[in-house]
Amino acid sequence: MRAVLLDILNASPGNAVPPNHFAGYFKTFDGLELRYAVFRSGSRLPKGTVVLLQGRNESIEKYFETIQDLNAMGLWVATFDWRGQGGSPRLLKNRSRGHIRRFSDLERDLDAFLEAIVLPDAKLPFSILGHSMGALVALKAAPRLANRIERMVLCAPFIDAAGLRLPRWLLKFLANAATTFGFGWVQFGRDRRNKPFSSNKVTSDPARFERNRLIVKTCPQLGIGPPTARWISTMIDTIETINSIDYLKRIEVPSLVIAPSADKVVPYQGLEGLSRKFRASKLITIAGSEHEILQERDIFRGQALAAIDAFIPGSDADPSIYTGA
Repeated sequence: MRAVLLDILNASPGNAVPPNHFAGYFKTFDGLELRYAVFRSGSRLPKGTVVLLQGRNESIEKYFETIQDLNAMGLWVATFDWRGQGGSPRLLKNRSRGHIRRFSDLERDLDAFLEAIVLPDAKLPFSILGHSMGALVALKAAPRLANRIERMVLCAPFIDAAGLRLPRWLLKFLANAATTFGFGWVQFGRDRRNKPFSSNKVTSDPARFERNRLIVKTCPQLGIGPPTARWISTMIDTIETINSIDYLKRIEVPSLVIAPSADKVVPYQGLEGLSRKFRASKLITIAGSEHEILQERDIFRGQALAAIDAFIPGSDADPSIYTGA
């Protein structure tokens, strides 16, 4: 089910590979080999393992700093690159297209990772830390994760989209139409991977922005461009499912939603609305933060890390604080 290799993680300027890890590839339900890594905390008595789920167009390398912070808390970190991005196989001949065929493929990839890597090789208890699209996958999979995952932290979950040039219903219509007529591979939007800091919409930290830019400059094979029509179509369908009260009632895993108030990707009002409907969750607002909380300035990022540190060790915290019991 998996292969363990020595050097499949990439260092770049200002972004060294954390020590004390093993990495490799695991097979999915349809035979793809996705890149993964597990980082040990070094603690004699680790508090458990965080399953780190990345957002769209991210890779393991982007989270080296956060992984070391979590290790310092006494937590192991297990993470992998989603199909179609990072160091995992692309789904189209044109590697620049950000594509998936079905959202359920991402859920099944998470299941395979838990079964092949996390359950046999990591330390209990298990929690999820998801960002943006990764947090959306966690929400979609959550009803059947209660027997494996103790807690979830959802950073700016991708449950709505801000700043769209078209109404969401029209974007959905166009994406569905393109997919139906065999053009699901068409990209929606311009490739802006080389945009300057001044025009970015995800962080107010110029140093971390530059570090992340250098990751892709040093290892261009890790990056992808705009999403395809198929990606947009399946994401909108999942977002509409997740925002249903009936669906959210099925989630029993105690969850912490970390919401950046200055998010230009996911509207803060949408995260507030999610929290009101999501009874197993508590909302933590990071005032002034933009979308990528874990890539933000220390004044914002530190608040998020403190919230994670207080919440993740499920056996050490009072669940009633977070579930409203």
